[in-house]
Amino acid sequence: MAERSRSLSELLLTPAEAAAISDIGVKAVHNAIDKKIVESASDTKPRLLTADDLLRLKLWYGVGSVLSAERRTRLFDELAEKPSAKTVRADDLLIVDLAAARRQIAARVRDLDEAEADVHSVKGKYTAIMGGEPVFKGTRIPVRLVAAMLDQGADEGEILEGYPSLTRRRLELAKIWVAAHPSRGRRPKTLEELGHKPISKVVVPLAGDPLRPQKRRAAA
Repeated sequence: MAERSRSLSELLLTPAEAAAISDIGVKAVHNAIDKKIVESASDTKPRLLTADDLLRLKLWYGVGSVLSAERRTRLFDELAEKPSAKTVRADDLLIVDLAAARRQIAARVRDLDEAEADVHSVKGKYTAIMGGEPVFKGTRIPVRLVAAMLDQGADEGEILEGYPSLTRRRLELAKIWVAAHPSRGRRPKTLEELGHKPISKVVVPLAGDPLRPQKRRAAA
């Protein structure tokens, strides 16, 4: 697991990492950069975001999008004038808890750092694991496959029963790691395609599967 989590002051994140931490779509992050909602990132090559940018993203998609242009301007002006403030006032009625927002961001950064420390790829002609696919350390289980199963509605308990080396924490880490490292135009390989057989033969039906067996009614 992660030996040390980054402090917010030293963060420099890609748009995908920022999306994973902020729990918004990566397209929304790029849109915020293009509109200069996160101003510091627009002058950085590649587009790297800071902790202040993450806070602006959280405010923009949390409360800023429902405010009028005038109130939104006031909110971000207050943030610029008081970058260390625990709260800022958007108007006479709306007070935003910046301290809570920073705590949420810090917690998500720790989650991503833990995921980065627990996932690796082993590539090489004779040493590759699962064809070089990112796997959890000490296993041959592809992280993208786990995230895809969860995304398609697989039951966590059945996944854990089928793959005992996984934990509920690792299921959480799979989701944030894959969000921070989106694949480029291809689906994750199945375990069988990678030459790996699961320990258990428990079938994990996916949401909307037309072949999913129907429960039989108990006999009267």
